[in-house]
Amino acid sequence: MATTADIKIGMCIELDGKTFQIVDFQHVKPGKGPAFVRTKLKNLENGRVLENTFSAGAKIEPVRVERRPYQFTYEDDLGAHFMHTETFEEINIDKNLIDNYDLMADGQIVEVMFHTEKESVLSAELPPIVDMEVTYTEPGIKGDTASTNSLKPATVNTGATIKVPLFINTGDKIRVDTRTREYYERIK
Repeated sequence: MATTADIKIGMCIELDGKTFQIVDFQHVKPGKGPAFVRTKLKNLENGRVLENTFSAGAKIEPVRVERRPYQFTYEDDLGAHFMHTETFEEINIDKNLIDNYDLMADGQIVEVMFHTEKESVLSAELPPIVDMEVTYTEPGIKGDTASTNSLKPATVNTGATIKVPLFINTGDKIRVDTRTREYYERIK
């Protein structure tokens, strides 16, 4: 059993029979009244984020989770199918449990988070930076803008659309930040 003093970002807890991951938290000590902890919790069953307030020192139930590497193999009506990179065990995961699912390419290695006691899948996370190829974008015309920070839409090889700088052309290889869905850099 832990208390609110043990809270860290990324920690998983059980609340009302559901498993949540702490996305953000803030200890608040008002001038009048008792201290409390304001948190943002992500429900790992459906992906919704909700806010919850705990009184300072309240007991919380931490959940042991384990991260395992899996490789994306294919997708069908049941969801996304993955294969463990060492044991070759296959699992399928609902697409709603995967953030930025449209940035995942065939053969992509992801970290799948398991509830260790129930042996159930909680979520799957893409690596923070992925390499993509631009399959279509409008050509940027020199002198088209007065600003140096102009962006245009580009479609990448997975079908996702992201914003890229004007100098990126069709066929260029780029890196994309999967947490923010933003252009990171061009690969030479």
